[in-house]
Amino acid sequence: MGKDLTEALVAGSALVAVADGVLEPSEREKLIDYFRTSQEMRGINISEVDSRFNYYVQRIQSDRMLGKAEALRAIGKLTSKPEAARLVVRLCCAIGFADGEFAPVEKKVVEEICYEVHLDPREFLF
Repeated sequence: MGKDLTEALVAGSALVAVADGVLEPSEREKLIDYFRTSQEMRGINISEVDSRFNYYVQRIQSDRMLGKAEALRAIGKLTSKPEAARLVVRLCCAIGFADGEFAPVEKKVVEEICYEVHLDPREFLF
């Protein structure tokens, strides 16, 4: 897949992971596990994924508005690629569920991600 998809997956995961104010280890593990086990993501450098995840988490935590804008910009690059965008949203939902509870604030972030890539959130959130 491409760098844009990798970046969007990581940025979206970071947005959802910090949405409730607590970065759970299970949320990071879910992202890393996805990159380890996904056929499409074979060959992606896991330590680079982790470092980009840390970058977005740090940006969002230090300045919520700018960090979020930067993450959404990375995700927005997939607007013309609906299948890749769907993959990002699905991973973000999995990150939301990683700690056992998909909190309303996490669902709200997934909804915003959907709007960013012109997908209907009802396709993913129930």
